[in-house]
Amino acid sequence: MNSEEFRKYGHQVIDWVADYLENIEQYPVKSQVNPGDIAATLPMLAPEKGESFEQLLSDVEEKIFPGITHWQHPNFHAYFNANASYASILAELITAALGTQCMIWETSPAAAELEERVMKWLINMTGLPQSWDGVIQDTASTGTLVSILTAREKFARFDINNQGFSNQKLRVYCSAQTHSSIDKSVKIAGIGLDNLVKIPVDDQMALLPHFLEEAIKSDLASNKIPCCIITTLGTTGTTGMDPLDAIADIAVKYNIWHHVDAAYAGAAFVLPKYRHFLKGIEKADTYLFNPHKWMFTNFDCTAYFVKDKEALIQTFEILPEYLKTGTRGKVNDYRDWGIPLGRRFRALKLWFVIREYGTSGIRIKIKEHIALAAWLEQQVINHPYFEMVVNRVMSLVVFRCIKYTDLEQNNAINAHILATVNASGKAYITHTKVNDQYVLRVVTGQTHIKKYHVEKLWELIQQVAQ
Repeated sequence: MNSEEFRKYGHQVIDWVADYLENIEQYPVKSQVNPGDIAATLPMLAPEKGESFEQLLSDVEEKIFPGITHWQHPNFHAYFNANASYASILAELITAALGTQCMIWETSPAAAELEERVMKWLINMTGLPQSWDGVIQDTASTGTLVSILTAREKFARFDINNQGFSNQKLRVYCSAQTHSSIDKSVKIAGIGLDNLVKIPVDDQMALLPHFLEEAIKSDLASNKIPCCIITTLGTTGTTGMDPLDAIADIAVKYNIWHHVDAAYAGAAFVLPKYRHFLKGIEKADTYLFNPHKWMFTNFDCTAYFVKDKEALIQTFEILPEYLKTGTRGKVNDYRDWGIPLGRRFRALKLWFVIREYGTSGIRIKIKEHIALAAWLEQQVINHPYFEMVVNRVMSLVVFRCIKYTDLEQNNAINAHILATVNASGKAYITHTKVNDQYVLRVVTGQTHIKKYHVEKLWELIQQVAQ
């Protein structure tokens, strides 16, 4: 492909993307294919000769599209959203064109300095401590691993990186509702799943601090070493909000590293109304949230904040000769702030989104999404055959059909509702289990969602339940 062809096909692709997003509601939200269907349409061997771009784009529509679940569809209510926006998509195109490798300041000074500035914007936008520093990680899973590794090294005076473990029994604490990435992180960090302590939760799925302190005391009495506490603001299953301030006091009392995971809910802290959940954040050590979930910045983009950046850098820095520069120590070399050496220019799309929406525009959008969830919550409360399972906090509604008196029958009908709704192609929802109850989860946080989308979903759910 030459420059003229690139220009021609580039215009064609932009038109294709615009048409796709404009007409996205004509597609089934959840892919309806069976395992192996897509692979069966693809050749076993790579082509020997190049193919035309027209053929490539045609194959996207004919072979790839049937296997796509449309995360940007307004009726995508599953998991938590992974939102995009027009500004973010265009920024990603520019990022791809620049092809920058942003491992150190000198490989692209603008990338490093823009990232530093945009992270300061987020600190101001969401009410975080002004003295903290920020960096963009790819995902919350990576951010959590980074925090646990930093906690491990801070405890060991940065010696486990060099000497490995020497029979230390490090312990990590989180609620029984915390994201599975915590389990994976303690495995990767060498701490081990047996040393991940899951703390009981209350009826709103929030960690109970007195059980946390009891677990810490028990471990200390057994010569085990409390290393890290994970507080979750907005659990994946139900948006349970752990009591940050009380947990932070315990972490300070026992000198334990404290990480706060607000992957989904963190975007809502642009609304001052919700910042009471952040009370005590200044006592924590690290914090993260995902602009790629609810701040209209397409995947991947995790905003990660740290109180003591020197502990973070000392955990990850390695300085081979070929990376030595004259600017080291004067600038942020973000390769030392996380796991990978190579880094994408993620700050550009976040910069585009914040500037295109403005902080007020982001607030308005998130407030609208929360209002839609509140409307659905009220419909559930008013219906004789449905009930809320936990209180709604933000834009996630967790509820179930209670048509029967028997638990198993109710579980079966809720599973039937989910399967039928998803098979219809009209919407996509997911489930979780709360105290052995099979419950439905509906998120109203997709970028372009409107009230009529939620109304149609509620109508469909009621029809299936009958």
